[in-house]
Amino acid sequence: MKRKALFIINPIAGGKKKDGVPELIDQHLDKNVFDYHIIFTDGVSHAQQIAAEAAGKVDVVAAVGGDGTVNEISSAIVGSTTALGVVPFGSGNGLARFLGIPMDTAASIKALGGYRVETIDSGLMNGQPFFNMAGMGFDAHIAEVFSHGKKRGFLTYIKSSMQEIMSYKPENYSLEIDGKKYEREAFIISLANSSQWGNNVHVAPGASVQDGLLDVCIISKFPAWRLPEIGARLMLKTIEASRYLEIIKGRDIRIKRTGPGPIHLDGEPQVMAADLHINIKPNSLKVIVGASYQN
Repeated sequence: MKRKALFIINPIAGGKKKDGVPELIDQHLDKNVFDYHIIFTDGVSHAQQIAAEAAGKVDVVAAVGGDGTVNEISSAIVGSTTALGVVPFGSGNGLARFLGIPMDTAASIKALGGYRVETIDSGLMNGQPFFNMAGMGFDAHIAEVFSHGKKRGFLTYIKSSMQEIMSYKPENYSLEIDGKKYEREAFIISLANSSQWGNNVHVAPGASVQDGLLDVCIISKFPAWRLPEIGARLMLKTIEASRYLEIIKGRDIRIKRTGPGPIHLDGEPQVMAADLHINIKPNSLKVIVGASYQN
């Protein structure tokens, strides 16, 4: 019997037009493997609603969009028998890149036919799920600024970062990671399930989505003249050698801030309370990975 696939297309993800995606699906999806249906979303949370209705009823729900769309759909199917597929169309595509999914649209559709399914971990921050990366500090601040911009894309993200980095002040955090307490002044705290924010910018080069752990990445404030070095290390996967980064792996993480403030879940910003509880749900999401993925 053929497997059932549902493609959910976010028409605004990454600022890229997707009118031609249904034709590409028709051309490149293996019809010997799948019967499929396509739905375009028409607003916030629509992808999650559609995926929730499909969970357990179809074999694959494929997210055609960025990390935010992936988060919406994954949140609806996590813990079910339905697998996530990804056709990357976002600004960063962090989880897709980590899982070896091709960035080329046609190639990513073809990869679904290989049906290489792995089960990965997911995270929760105050009960809300994330699958690639959550965080607070400067990256959450930029996620908020970026969300209000008219233009999307990597260059817009970099421009926003450069405009804000000089004026942003680090914050004080009290952390408890698997029962051990830490006090840190941090520029960024990222809770990493995969290794990267997106665009092959690796803040946690040793992270795994299948080890039952989150990498708590604590970046301290660094001098402006160090920015090119930090950027290069993030791209070259050598950031762990920097004295401005500390990584502590853990399963149950509590973070206390001086007050409520911005956070992001897979790049999507919101405001949360001062007290944050982050934990891991091992082996909770089925996902179709690319041929190059190694666990």
